[in-house]
Amino acid sequence: MSSQIVPVNSNPNSTIIVNLGVNGATLTLQLSFHYNEIAQYWEMTINDSSGNLVLASIPLITGDDPAGNILRQYEYLGIGSATVVNAGQVPNDYPNNTQLGGPFQLLWWDNSYYSETGA
Repeated sequence: MSSQIVPVNSNPNSTIIVNLGVNGATLTLQLSFHYNEIAQYWEMTINDSSGNLVLASIPLITGDDPAGNILRQYEYLGIGSATVVNAGQVPNDYPNNTQLGGPFQLLWWDNSYYSETGA
């Protein structure tokens, strides 16, 4: 299992299409990002390669393993695991409106990590 860095940025209301190695296969997903000005955090919406909604309004917040896996409760969907990492060592706990893709990176990997570790 190796993580993949998802190429995100702080452009408001941006959408990217990514090909991710998940559970031994290539998974194509459409990821949309929106900054919630009132709550002061980023949200991600996931659509499949046909544009069908998979998940909506997932908060992009950090956390310690295993709670830091923002997709853990959706493991049954088979879309992998993801976490937001403070790679720039800035003092805040989650990215503000200008820090997504800069100091804060989005990492994605298999579901198998949690199955293997029992976490």
